[in-house]
Amino acid sequence: MNSTVQAALWMIGAVVSFTAMAVAGRALSGEFDTFEIMMYRSALGLLVVVLIAVSTGCHREIGTASIRTHLIRNVFHFTGQNLWFFAVTIVPLAQVFALEFTTPLWVIVLSFLLLGEKLTKVRAIAAVMGFVGILIVARPSVEGMNAGILAAAGCAVFFALTYVFTKRLTRTETITSIMFYLTSIQLVLGVIAAGYDGDIAIPSAAALPWLVLVACCGLLAHFCITKALTIAPATVVAPIDFARLPLVAVAAMLLYNEAIDVWVFVGAVIIFAGNYLNIWFETRKTA
Repeated sequence: MNSTVQAALWMIGAVVSFTAMAVAGRALSGEFDTFEIMMYRSALGLLVVVLIAVSTGCHREIGTASIRTHLIRNVFHFTGQNLWFFAVTIVPLAQVFALEFTTPLWVIVLSFLLLGEKLTKVRAIAAVMGFVGILIVARPSVEGMNAGILAAAGCAVFFALTYVFTKRLTRTETITSIMFYLTSIQLVLGVIAAGYDGDIAIPSAAALPWLVLVACCGLLAHFCITKALTIAPATVVAPIDFARLPLVAVAAMLLYNEAIDVWVFVGAVIIFAGNYLNIWFETRKTA
């Protein structure tokens, strides 16, 4: 199977996982702040990673040679993820995801600057088409700006940096090592951020299933992304995530009665067309 197609399949898993995580994050927002959600998510995730690593013998793959890069990557991701969880609690999900989807535009620029990946004309066209679709869906205005919108826009930059540093780590690190440091470093950051005021909420019985869902979906999403990045360039992998937009728009309509107008689908078609163009070109190039 072509490597670009394989990467696309792994990213579909990430798309579904991120959508489920957004729903769970909104369900938890009434009981926890964003730092607490990240802390519990990382604690549960670390438990799962350690159990799997020990049972399969993969714990031997965890080393310290790239600890600095792991730390940088997870500081960026922790910041972006907290901004994202904050945004999904107060902004319509479709709008959050639309603004977040400027991430591939930043990935294309940052991959060129930091990874030395080639910026082809087709990749640039696909990114521009995605951005046009985002503007049609979100239709941002000065009057509509608020903290949630700014958080959703800001998380895109940090997620792009996360993609770039994940790609760098895949050159020398295994998925087990990346996932271990993802959960352990972010657990430490989460405890510090959540406990700075001396008050950490204890999960209720009703909240536990949602916390487990957030943790499992977060791990699965990052596993899928990391797997995709090991077999395809970051500028190919990241735009596939655009498929999340129509999925979350439908979910938000069904679960939260968030209205969807025709422009959401117009934008989604343009976004899909850009993705298809990029994947089609990469497939033909490597065939």
